[in-house]
Amino acid sequence: MTEDAPNPADPNPADPKLDSPKPDRADAAFSGAVSRKAARKIKARRGGAPGVWFGLGVMGLVGWSVAVPALLGAALGGWIDRNHPGAHPWTLALLMAGLTIGCFIAWHWVARQDRDMHDRTEEDDA
Repeated sequence: MTEDAPNPADPNPADPKLDSPKPDRADAAFSGAVSRKAARKIKARRGGAPGVWFGLGVMGLVGWSVAVPALLGAALGGWIDRNHPGAHPWTLALLMAGLTIGCFIAWHWVARQDRDMHDRTEEDDA
């Protein structure tokens, strides 16, 4: 062989592929994060996105959890006002009490759903 012809068996030291640095911990952490996100996306696609009916159901559940206690309070207050008249009307007071209780019920339910959703996300990340 002549000196000018490259030998295919010898690695070329000027080849950038051979001079690239070895992967470090940051690269490993990045690739791990990417693979976890990809696995989460695949799982979400398999499970399917909640549809319009799911959203309407959630809104209905929250709405009924506020409306029912408010209506019960108003009905109880009306009954007390009709059967035991007094100096103070009970209808408005018990309506507000029922509305407050209903709002707390709805807040508790939504907070629980949010917590469950975040717990599932953290499980997927682990």
